[in-house]
Order: sequence, then C-alpha cells, then structure tokens
Amino acid sequence: MAVSAADFRPHPLLRNRHLQSILASSGIRRLLRRPSRPPGLHGAVEHILDCGDGVRLQGFLDRQTVREEARGLVVVLHGWEGSAESAYVVATAARLLREGYDVFRLNFRDHGRTHHLNPGIFHSCLIDEAVGAVAAVGRLDPQRPLAIIGFSLGGNFALRIALRAPAAGIALAYVLAVCPVVDPMAGLFGLEAGPRLYERYFMHKWRESLRLKQAAFPDAALFDEADLRCGLRELTRLLVLRHTTFGSLEHYLNGYSIAGRTLAGLTVPTTILTAADDPVIPVADFHALELPPQAELDIARYGGHCAFIGDFLAAQLDRGLHRRAFRSSRRSGRRHGLSASRSRRSRRSSIAIEELPLESRSA
Repeated sequence: MAVSAADFRPHPLLRNRHLQSILASSGIRRLLRRPSRPPGLHGAVEHILDCGDGVRLQGFLDRQTVREEARGLVVVLHGWEGSAESAYVVATAARLLREGYDVFRLNFRDHGRTHHLNPGIFHSCLIDEAVGAVAAVGRLDPQRPLAIIGFSLGGNFALRIALRAPAAGIALAYVLAVCPVVDPMAGLFGLEAGPRLYERYFMHKWRESLRLKQAAFPDAALFDEADLRCGLRELTRLLVLRHTTFGSLEHYLNGYSIAGRTLAGLTVPTTILTAADDPVIPVADFHALELPPQAELDIARYGGHCAFIGDFLAAQLDRGLHRRAFRSSRRSGRRHGLSASRSRRSRRSSIAIEELPLESRSA
C-alpha cells in the first residue's frame, strides 16, 4: 500500500523533531540496522567522472540483481558534509536495489575521501559540475530511465540539476528532493538559532573536511588555522570572499537559492518531500514556493530533517522514509507527470518506492 506524507504517524516517542533528525544520520541508526552494509552494495564499482572543465567527481555504481533488466538508474545525492557512504544514502540505495533499480551514489567535491581530486574547495554554487556528473552517469547506461534522489543540500542540487537538465541534454525521468535547502539564508539562520548541537555537528565535520583539503594541497593557502575557530556564518563569509567571485555572503547564498518562483520553470516530474517540524529547513520556505503542475509538494506533520522514522524497530528505521519518499506511477506516471488539476499539496499523493515512475525516459 502506498502511503502519503500526510498519513505518516510515527511512534509517539518519535514525534520529537530533534530526536528524529539526530537518529537520521547518527551511528545509532547504523548500529541498529543489521547487516551494517547491505549485501547489494558489496559489489559497488568506483567511477571517477569527467564533469567538464577538468573537474573530477567520484561515485559508486551499484547494480541490482533481482531482475533480468534494471527498472532504471537512480543517482543519489547526499547532504552537506555527508557522503556516498552516509547511512541514509546506503539505506536508500539498498532499498532501490531490492526493487530492481541500479544506483549511482555520487560524492560532491571534497566529500567522502575526494579532497585530492580537485584543487578548488567545495561550495554550494558549483552546480555546473553536478550537472556534468549526472550527464556522465546517464551515459553509463543511456537506455535506462534516469532519476535523481537528493537529501537536504543534495535535494537543492537535485532541483537545480532538474532545471538545467533539458539544456544539458539530460533526459531525466523523475526527481525527488527530501527536505531540500530552499532559502540558504533562512537555513543559515535556522542552524544558528536552533539548538547548538546542529551547528556543532556541521562545524566539526566541515573543519575536518577543510583540514583534509589543505593536507591534499599543502602548497595552497586555502585558509588560516584561525579561520577555523570562527562560527558558521563568519567562516562561510571568509571562504566565499577568498575562494569565489560572489563578493559577499548574501550574493553567495542567493546563488543557490530555489525560493519563490525559481522552480516555476521545472519540466521534469518532481516530488518535494519535507516535514513541517524540520528543525533545519523552515516549512514556511516550502509554502512560499511557486511550482508548475508537474511538481508535487508533500509535507508531513512529523519527520524532522530527512528522517521520517516510524518506530524503534531496527527493521523500521529506514522503512518510514522509503515508504514516504516515492510517489506512485499508477496515477501520475501515465503522463510522466502530475495532472494540472492536482493540488501541489495534495493529500492523495502516493509515494511507494516500488512504484517509482520510471516507465519511460523523456525530458
């Protein structure tokens, strides 16, 4: 049975948005889930993609083994300071493999252990190389329908890639963005204004990543050690001024915003899934979006940030997200999109992973 986000009712003890969000990417989730690495991911093949302009990005291709032919190829994009090995990425890939999809888990620049591949540091406006990466993935299996699933910042990238896909010659069949960053300025304020544990978590991972980058390019003066003692906003500003041409923090943040009418030009069938209690991305950002008919917005009451955990059973830790993260093709897939009469906040949205709408491949 397919379930809509509006129907998601987690265990009463899991209705705290912070608990949901912490469990989503914590080691607890990995410890409770057995085996720690699903069997289908042991045969992953590493690819170093040529993304244009000399940029190289790493990813891992996992082939399904349950069907004679794969139902499609799905690119999974992690969030900021996550990686292709993040718990939620691995769990999503494992479920897709069981349903007969091939999966490509992409690492953004300087994520995972890829700091040595490119001299410049990662920032969120590097959309051209992400588009180039998806185009390269599509060429690995051009006969299969191609989709993207992105989480948090990866969801933001997924939606921007979808906007650019037609011009780039990428025949995307479907895009799913889970709790995507909409207005980066609001997201930055949200991290600063929220419980300190979120900013501490991201800053710890970011500082370690920057140190790895400096170690990979010891002759480049990427930052001063004193810079790493700054908070999130100031460190972001310093690196923007030093390593980009945006000229200000505000211009940089606006550079990857998808707020307001930005997504109105989407032509790819799209689902945006979020939770009203997300402590990182304000739900008001989603209500203000102007979306075309083929883009669907589904807002759950609970779920935290990229979590949607139903109960405490290990077998259920990932199922809550997966049952709610994919809309059914039975109603919308026939036209390869949503009907114009359908509300973008439809409570009839049907999102079962086994019915991912990838029956045909067209832009």
